[in-house]
Amino acid sequence: MGFGLLIFFCIITITVALLQSRANQRNRKWEWEEHTKHNRQLIESVTQLDRGTWSERDLILELLRAGFKPSALFHDLYIKKHNGQNTQIDLVLATNVGLIVFEVKDYTDWIFGKGSQNQWTQVLAYGREKYRFYNPVRQNAGHIKELRKLSKQFEKLPMFSVIVFYGNCNLRDISFIPNGTYVTTAHRVLDVVNTIIDGNPPANYTDKHEVIRILAGAVQNGAEWESRKHHAESVKDMLGKDRVFD
Repeated sequence: MGFGLLIFFCIITITVALLQSRANQRNRKWEWEEHTKHNRQLIESVTQLDRGTWSERDLILELLRAGFKPSALFHDLYIKKHNGQNTQIDLVLATNVGLIVFEVKDYTDWIFGKGSQNQWTQVLAYGREKYRFYNPVRQNAGHIKELRKLSKQFEKLPMFSVIVFYGNCNLRDISFIPNGTYVTTAHRVLDVVNTIIDGNPPANYTDKHEVIRILAGAVQNGAEWESRKHHAESVKDMLGKDRVFD
């Protein structure tokens, strides 16, 4: 084979490889776009894409992928308390064993806390930095307490508290957690949900339409800007300017 012919075949080979590479890139881009579009459509079947945090929407997506129906999920609920302030709930899942009430947290590094403590601790930089945050077990217990006030049915309906930690965090020492309350990381949240559903008897719903109406109404409350504003002011007054309360 002559040198010129060899160069020609090399050019052809390289050209074909480049064209194939570009085709693969276009296919991967199309697959990514379709995957993203599908995820957005799933999330929008429950909530708005700009509502709540990224972690909350990721939890919604995971529950939908696990087979839970959009109609059973209620995101970003606001309940007006008797004192005029609002309490905000990240997510509620209605199941055949009762309501699973989620509190979603975004933290990194080590997390320490006991169910009875008022504050938990986040430890960063191998112990050189420490930050306090309000006990999420107590926080979500308060959410459930307000839910129970909404109707006679809700007073007796089983409700389970699930605190989900997103982010690269390590639950180092979490103890004395009350019965019916679960503290977990994001990658194990489905295990917790399945444990609750498999380990409890069917709930006695006296009026499922009332449950949907009340929860959907709380979601609508959250869509109103004034509810968000009042909640932020309530948190600021309760904990002060230097503390974070999600």
